Amino acid sequence: MSRTTTKLVAALATVPLIAGLAACAAPAAGGDGGSDVVKIGVVGKADAQWSAFEEAAADEGITIELVDFADYAQPNPATSEGELDLNQFQHIVYLADYNVSSGEELVPVGSTAIYPLGLYSTKYDAVEDIPEGETVAVPNDASNQARALLVLQSAGLIELKSGGTIFSDLADIDASASKVEVTALEASLTPTSLPDVAAAVINNDFVEDAGLSFDDAIAQDDPSDPNALPYVNIFATRAEDAENETYLKLVEIFQTDPEVQAGLIEASGGTAVPVKTPVSDLIDSLAKVEADTKAAKG
Repeated sequence: MSRTTTKLVAALATVPLIAGLAACAAPAAGGDGGSDVVKIGVVGKADAQWSAFEEAAADEGITIELVDFADYAQPNPATSEGELDLNQFQHIVYLADYNVSSGEELVPVGSTAIYPLGLYSTKYDAVEDIPEGETVAVPNDASNQARALLVLQSAGLIELKSGGTIFSDLADIDASASKVEVTALEASLTPTSLPDVAAAVINNDFVEDAGLSFDDAIAQDDPSDPNALPYVNIFATRAEDAENETYLKLVEIFQTDPEVQAGLIEASGGTAVPVKTPVSDLIDSLAKVEADTKAAKG
């Protein structure tokens, strides 16, 4: 999955099947004991963690087949239809939107990592140094704006009237309880706004292009913060396979194998924060995000 939700939102509108999808249209493998091969849908099979994962799974006697997809729109339908056993490319927000939109019931069976969204400044070295009344820039697209506002709230710079959801926007800011003002800009412009604002939340895709380092962030998602939980990346499968022992073993391998974890960090440019979130917390978060999504869609 992309390090930013911008690419995820764009992918929701992308529907063409990739070449070769029909080749994996056999009945689901591994779910009912009918096959020794577990098919896992990914986006970016060449990423370093996947070759390490294949080897680690083989060492445990599990054969996996990685099915690579060119866009984010296809792995979930393929999993729902039984063409895949598992997929790993998305966070909870994306899965919730899929479930609500499609009427399907895919569920998380394990966490992988979170890719923090950061707050950057060329004027201040710490959040605490930002004076009251200053202006902070955030992306103006809905999904990134909501997440950016949650970052600002966690940093103590603003308060959100609702407490914050994946649909929060500027109108949700409690100005009287907030330390700074917030302005929304097109995501690619937030880095260039730094000379004119106290700080800006910058999508990961634009950080290095702006001559910044991820280490320069003065605040970012805290993986332990409940507000960040919906952005944890996950393994997902069909609800009836949620207790499949082989699938759960694969999650354990992914989370604990040193070579897999090193590959995950390498593929993310050092930005991924591996997490071992309890599955019950993932399920609770999915239920909440699905409820919020349904409410937002009316």
